[in-house]
Amino acid sequence: MSAGEAVNVRVDPGICGFLCDIKAEAEKRTVHFHIQSDCQQIKKMAECLGPVGLRDLFVPLSKNAIFLSAEASRCHLACPIPWALVKAAEVALGLALPKEATLRFLNTNP
Repeated sequence: MSAGEAVNVRVDPGICGFLCDIKAEAEKRTVHFHIQSDCQQIKKMAECLGPVGLRDLFVPLSKNAIFLSAEASRCHLACPIPWALVKAAEVALGLALPKEATLRFLNTNP
């Protein structure tokens, strides 16, 4: 995958059941997101999150536009959508390769 290609990601955040589809499109050094989810917090986050620049990906979490919009929209702290947006932006900008990430709980009773 090369920089500038659209990246499509589906996130299953777990117990809440609100799947999230993310499309990240890079234009020069900026990523524009299209986010679809039935989660009210993710909808709010999508509304307030503008384009993310290359530099935004290298600032501390407390200054990162993605995590600030997640906080402003009251996303749950453990919600994987914000970090999925970071990863999608990295791939769209050609900074990372597209590879699935998994969180799996072991030795738990269903």
